[in-house]
Amino acid sequence: MRIYEVGPRDGLQNEAALLPTDKKVELILALADAGLEKVEVTSFVSPRWIPPLADAPELCARLPKREHTTYSALVPNQKGLENLLKTDLRECAIFISASETHNRKNINRGIDEAAELFESVVAAALEAGLRVRAYLSMVWGCPWEGDVPVDRVVELTRRLLGMGCYEVSLGDTVGYGTPAQTLHILRHLFEAGIEPGRLAMHMHDTRGAAMANCLAGLEAGITTFDAAVGGLGGCPYARGASGNLATEDLVYLLHGMGVATGIDLEKLIDAAELAQALVGRPLPGRYFQARLAERRG
Repeated sequence: MRIYEVGPRDGLQNEAALLPTDKKVELILALADAGLEKVEVTSFVSPRWIPPLADAPELCARLPKREHTTYSALVPNQKGLENLLKTDLRECAIFISASETHNRKNINRGIDEAAELFESVVAAALEAGLRVRAYLSMVWGCPWEGDVPVDRVVELTRRLLGMGCYEVSLGDTVGYGTPAQTLHILRHLFEAGIEPGRLAMHMHDTRGAAMANCLAGLEAGITTFDAAVGGLGGCPYARGASGNLATEDLVYLLHGMGVATGIDLEKLIDAAELAQALVGRPLPGRYFQARLAERRG
């Protein structure tokens, strides 16, 4: 069972405050020291579009290595990849939306245009020895287009894996999903010959169903789930997108089911407390807030 921590990127990108780089490093190391094996630390996007992540090169240069933790970063285009290749990171991620409208709002390209762009980006990354992960957004529905055809999800997932991405993270970007819908989507992907081990789930908790969807995915055979410390996050280009599933909530549930994660839950609460102090507002993670209240007596 693997949890892919996206808080430092998908969480902090939506915060109004510009956090000092040293504080971001402190948070990332706290997550690594809690036992998280995968931490997405930033995005090499233009500072004009996402100012909170403008320090990506400096951040990556200042990250101490942790033997058990792999750091990764998002790259939106060839220029982003070129900048990442100047760092010591050995993994990157690309992203595309299953919604034409969201894709244009997010990266100013249609789906086919974006896929063609990322074919060259992935090829260059693989040639440089990087592992590449892909995000597929709006899988469960889009606020502009409504239902997203599952056949389109299957087609794009196949295309991303065919480029050489080792894994496709399926995103419920605005939290529309229900467990029955999750099983429906996964069944179509499996019937198309896509193995559960090549997929992850990235659920937003906008409507309180992220955990239920993850349980449905777990029962179907998915073993990698994205989450953000404290429930940080949201998409700056998707109206209605609130925080990600909180990492602590997922770890608490999995440990209660006897599922090993390799994560120290108390150290994870320490990391969530640090994240809350950095953003200067209460974070929505339920287990985190409950455990924090217990600690404070």
